[in-house]
Amino acid sequence: MPQFAAGVVKFQTDVYPNKKDLFEELSKGQSPEALFITCSDSRIETAMITQTEPGELFICRNAGNIVPPHTNSTGGMTASIEFATAVLRVPHIVVCGHTECGAMKGAMNPDSVESLPHVKEWLGYSKAAVDIVKEIAGDASPEEQMRLLLERNVVLQLQHLKTHPTVAARLAKGDLQLHGWLYDIKSGGVTAYDESKDAFLNVTERYASEMAALATADKNCAA
Repeated sequence: MPQFAAGVVKFQTDVYPNKKDLFEELSKGQSPEALFITCSDSRIETAMITQTEPGELFICRNAGNIVPPHTNSTGGMTASIEFATAVLRVPHIVVCGHTECGAMKGAMNPDSVESLPHVKEWLGYSKAAVDIVKEIAGDASPEEQMRLLLERNVVLQLQHLKTHPTVAARLAKGDLQLHGWLYDIKSGGVTAYDESKDAFLNVTERYASEMAALATADKNCAA
């Protein structure tokens, strides 16, 4: 804890003063660009990966970046999704998985979480992704199977998102986009799901047109 306390002091004395105007504006409310759903893993630093400032991402984290399908039962993920889409009106939702995910290792080997009843039940929301891997890649190496599971789990959670009423309504209206990402801890690389190709592409390829448009807009603003 002394390290964290020292970090708070550094924030208050060095960081906050340089961003005082930003924090004063954020004190009036928030208007994030995206709901960012990712794993609780301590190695995932969302602001560093996306190079975003406070106020730009509405973040939900849990073991395995899981989105339970909508039911009448209230849970933290369900409430957060509803608030982000119905109140904050975020235009984007990102589900971001990652390599070396302990949750997905547990999903692939359920006996390893037998003594963790809540974890085991939670990972049941990834069972369809595990079944897909076993069906289409049962003869692949463990490493290849895990990579495929990481990808299929992200796609499955995107499907679960569509069962949430506020998400479904926004998708029908056409003012909400869903994104599936996979972050590689070792390389720093990010791949993004292309639904038309049912494949994960390098983020620069997946968003080439969007980034080109952004660069043009920035250039025009500078001029």
